[in-house]
Amino acid sequence: MQLTHRPRRLRRSPSIRGLVKENHLSVDDFIYPMFVMEGENNRVEVPSMPEAYRFTLDLLVKEVEENYALGIKAIALFPAVPEEKKDLTGTESFNPEGLAQRAIRAIKAAVADVIIFTDVALDPFTTHGHDGIIDDNGIILNDETVEVLVKMAVSQAAAGADFVSPSDMMDGRIGAIRQGLDNAGFENVGILAYSAKYASAYYGPFRDALGSAPKSGDKKTYQMDPANSREAIKEVYLDIAEGADIVMVKPALAYLDIIAKVKDATNVPVAAYNVSGEYAMVKAAAQLGWIDEKKVMFETLLSMKRAGADLILTYHAKSVAQLLATGYRP
Repeated sequence: MQLTHRPRRLRRSPSIRGLVKENHLSVDDFIYPMFVMEGENNRVEVPSMPEAYRFTLDLLVKEVEENYALGIKAIALFPAVPEEKKDLTGTESFNPEGLAQRAIRAIKAAVADVIIFTDVALDPFTTHGHDGIIDDNGIILNDETVEVLVKMAVSQAAAGADFVSPSDMMDGRIGAIRQGLDNAGFENVGILAYSAKYASAYYGPFRDALGSAPKSGDKKTYQMDPANSREAIKEVYLDIAEGADIVMVKPALAYLDIIAKVKDATNVPVAAYNVSGEYAMVKAAAQLGWIDEKKVMFETLLSMKRAGADLILTYHAKSVAQLLATGYRP
């Protein structure tokens, strides 16, 4: 039998492979998650996330400037709130002089064009570590939580955020936040919705970074069951109907099928969050010499692009940007 088409013809040299490559990684794909903490002139490496740091505000601004020069135009901001500023209802979350609000203003003053995505959830601000207000029985109070989330989003917009990113998974919060932003005169501030956020075991290192692990119970009553996929599409449709500009799947690597389904089901941009546990596994295996870190990092991120992600939140962003700047290709 004579083959009329030989796929290997398109693989026989780096130049040909580059010519027909279907997906490319670019710094334009990335949103870089960054942690800010109180203090001055200090950065602290997250023990479970090598080369990821909590920065004091002054050093955070310098880091944003350096990353912007590498081409990283978007960051996701997460505040490590001191314990003394936490309470049962997360009132610090909408303090105009809170850590996140001050960080937004400082970053915008230094790099006006950087795109800032802010986190909208109460777990960094509550003593119990849950994403919402809880009653005496430990039940999350949906509507009472949404009221606080709206205040939080508006305060972040007032500080200069470009997008607010509700990650709490409360019902109806996208519509309420959209209305709150519009009523406050922030019609141009966008919403990136954590639409399909799963109750995942991959979040541990992130919770170490912010000290936001729940003190009791878990988050399975409001985050999605990892066994479900149809439910993700329902959540996405609801968020878009309520005003989401971008929808997100979190985590990414174990949920590539969800990314693909969401991409097929909608015409808004789709983001994927390459979460802390995914990052930590690559770093740990690389430190042990078991994998080629650079190649695995690129392959992992390309899998998310291939699945349909338009944007990727990843702690690898700076490393990839530095490698791309040198001309590195795996």
